[in-house]
Parts: sequence; structure tokens; C-alpha cells
Amino acid sequence: MATGRTADPRPAIDAALARRLVDTQFPQWAELPLRLLDPAGSDHVIYRLGEDLSVRLPRHAGAIRQAMKESEWLPGLAPHLPLAIPVPVGVGEPDFDYPWPWAVSGWLDGEVATAEALADSSRAAVQLAEFLTALQEFVLEDFPLDDAREDLTGRPLADRDRATRAAIAEVDGTFDAAAMTELWDAALSAPGWDRPPVWFHGDFHTGNLLTVNGRLSAVIDFGGLGIGDPACDLTIAFTLMSAGSRAAFRATLGVDDATWTRGRGWALATGLNAYTSYAAVNPRVAAQTTRQITEALIG
Repeated sequence: MATGRTADPRPAIDAALARRLVDTQFPQWAELPLRLLDPAGSDHVIYRLGEDLSVRLPRHAGAIRQAMKESEWLPGLAPHLPLAIPVPVGVGEPDFDYPWPWAVSGWLDGEVATAEALADSSRAAVQLAEFLTALQEFVLEDFPLDDAREDLTGRPLADRDRATRAAIAEVDGTFDAAAMTELWDAALSAPGWDRPPVWFHGDFHTGNLLTVNGRLSAVIDFGGLGIGDPACDLTIAFTLMSAGSRAAFRATLGVDDATWTRGRGWALATGLNAYTSYAAVNPRVAAQTTRQITEALIG
């Protein structure tokens, strides 16, 4: 008898599956131990493979292009960037009822960056601005930046309009709905990027930054890597930084008023999306996104 429920489209992922995939497709690493990284991100289940490798298995269909994208672009980007990034060493194929490509990359040591540790660090802010500058300046010979492929084309901010306004209404009373609406209207009406398209990370927030001994060491998770308007990467200024370090970040990066306003819009929209999706069940996300929304409103 039908129950009205739809089947969960996410595949079951456990250590046994990861072990079978590695052993059959990369037998040279069959003797290396697998250890689950917990908590991992919302897009991948991650295992450490031996001491020097990681295995990343997409949890859902929205993340299935990341393995191929990172394999194609990160080896070329890595030598040009001032912070370490993952270097892919293999892309696995679907097997054992697991439906999607998956990745093996070099392991990067470090702890996830936190606002508690780095919010007031102008040094960290300048490092991040220098990283984004290097990323934006990266030019690959024979690759036309003004004609980016579909998988490198980011969604425009306006695509988030309906969902963002709905979220503003939903959290009215928790946050200042009038101030959020004013910022959102300003971000949508700000002049667009009028310079040649540049590379952007696409998901540049604290969860994708690693630190060693309290200092920034690496940037991870390039699933949103693309070419176009870099305003989306300004989200880091509102997830990690305080007003003082944010000023150092903006000055080093040389961000104009229109791009900064669009960046505040990205921070507001992504913060609201995460807050309305996870805050009720995840106190950590609630605290992080509350800070992100509040800082975006400050500017």
C-alpha cells in the first residue's frame, strides 16, 4: 500500500562502501586505513585515507560535478595561490550501487577557521584578500575567460530574490526585516560587474578555511569554482571578520562600492538560507549564521 512518502534520493554511504570503492579502483591504496571525518560538510562524506590522502563521496546530486571540476582545475591553480588548496590525485567511478563520481585528494592538515580566533586579525584578513587577488588574476592560456563553460558560470544574485524575501519574512522578529529588505534591495539594484570576468571560489566562508597553529593555512571545497562576478567571495568578510579586519580586507582587495554592496547581498542571502534550513536543529549553524546576517547588515 502506498504511503505517500518519496524514497530518499541520497545513497547510503558507510565505511564498507568507501573501502570497496578504494580497494577496487585504486588498489595501490588498499592497505591504507580509512577513518571517517566527523563532522564533515553537508555535501560530502569524507574519509582520511592513510596519512596523506582523503576520500570524498558526494552525499547528494548537487555535489556530483565537484570531483571532475576540481580534478580539472585545481592542479593548475595550486602553484599560483598563496594558501594551500586540495590537489586531486584520482577520480573514482560509480560502483557498488553508489551512483556518482567521487574523489581522492591530498590530505590537508588543519582546523576549521573560526570567528572566535580570527575575527580581529587584520593579518588573516589581508591573507584572504591576497588569496582572492591571486585567484582573480589567474589566467590560463587558451582559455577564454569571457566565454566560461556552463559548469563555471555562477548563478546571479537575482536568482535568489524570491527565496531571500521569503526568508526575510520568515525570520522577522528575530532579525530586523526592514533593514534586511533595504540591504537586499540595494544589492539587487547595485551596478553589476563591468570588468572582464575573473575566477571566484564560490563558497568562500569560514567552514572552507583551515588553520594551523592559529594561522590560515589552506582553502578547501572548490565545488562552486567559477568565472564571472567575484562579489560572492566577499561573504568571508561577514562570516569571519569584525569591522576593523573587514576594512583591511576591503582595502587590500580594492573593492568598489557596488561590488561591496553585492557582496553584502550574497552574505545576507546565503546566511538566511542556512539559518532557515538548519538553525532550529543545529546550534552551531544558528550561531554562525546569526553572526553572518548581523555583520552583513553592519556592512
